[in-house]
Amino acid sequence: MTETTPSAAPISVTDRGAIRVIAVNRPDKLNALNAATLDALHTAFDAAADDPAVRVVVLTGTGPKAFVAGADIAEMNSLTPVQGRDFSLRGTRMMRRVERMPKPVIAMVNGFALGGGLELAMCCHLRIAADTAKVGQPEINLGLIPGFGGTQRLLRLAGRAATLELCLTGAPIDAARAAQLGIVNRVVPAAELEAETMKLAEQFATAAPLALRGMIDCINIGGECGIEEGLEFESAQFGLVFSTQDMREGTSAFLERRKPEFKGA
Repeated sequence: MTETTPSAAPISVTDRGAIRVIAVNRPDKLNALNAATLDALHTAFDAAADDPAVRVVVLTGTGPKAFVAGADIAEMNSLTPVQGRDFSLRGTRMMRRVERMPKPVIAMVNGFALGGGLELAMCCHLRIAADTAKVGQPEINLGLIPGFGGTQRLLRLAGRAATLELCLTGAPIDAARAAQLGIVNRVVPAAELEAETMKLAEQFATAAPLALRGMIDCINIGGECGIEEGLEFESAQFGLVFSTQDMREGTSAFLERRKPEFKGA
C-alpha cells in the first residue's frame, strides 16, 4: 500500500496494487467540498486515468461520519451570482471527469452523502453504502438548488417521483431506501464496507481493462442519446475489442478451460 499525498492535502491518494483509493480528507469539515478540494479531485482523477498501473478507483471520505456532507457552505455564503455559477461549473466539470473515467470508479459511501456529497457519489459508476449511511439533497433548506448535477443524475437513477421528493423536501433517506430507489447498488454492514468494496474493486482489477472501458463508454453514451445511436456505438465498440490481445486471451482461456490473464492490450 503506497500513500502518495501529504496528510494536510484536501484529498489523500493511496495505491493498493492496481486499486487507487482517493479519499476526501477534510474530516473536521465532514469532508465538505470547497474549490480547492474540487480542483484536487479533478487532478487526482486525471492522474488515475493516465496511469496504466491503475485499473480501478475507489472514492471515499476520511473519518467515521461522512463520505462528503455537502459543498462548503462557509465558502458559498459570500459568493456573487457569477461566482456561484462558476463554482457550480467547477464542480460539474470535476464530476463529469469522474463519470467519464475510462476505468471503473466505486463510491464507498461510509457516512453522510448529502448535497454535493450525493452528487459526487452519483457520478461514480457504482455505489456501495454502509447500512448507517444517509443520503439526500438538502439544498432547499439553504435556499439553494443542487448545483453539481444532482437534479439530473438523481432523475436518471431514481426517476421523477423520487427526485422531486428528495429535492423538494430536502429530507435525507437511509441506505436501505436509497438502494430500493436505485441510488446505491449495494448496502452492507458498516464494519464490512471496506472489505466488500475492495472485493469488488479486486474483481475489476483483474478484468479486461479495455472491455471495461468499452462498456462504460457504451452505457454513458446510451444514457445520453437515442437507442439507434446507442446501438450503433455499441456495435462499433464491440468490433473494436476484436483488435485487442485481451479478447484473444479471454476467448482462448474459455476454450482451454483456464483462467484468463488480461494485460490491457
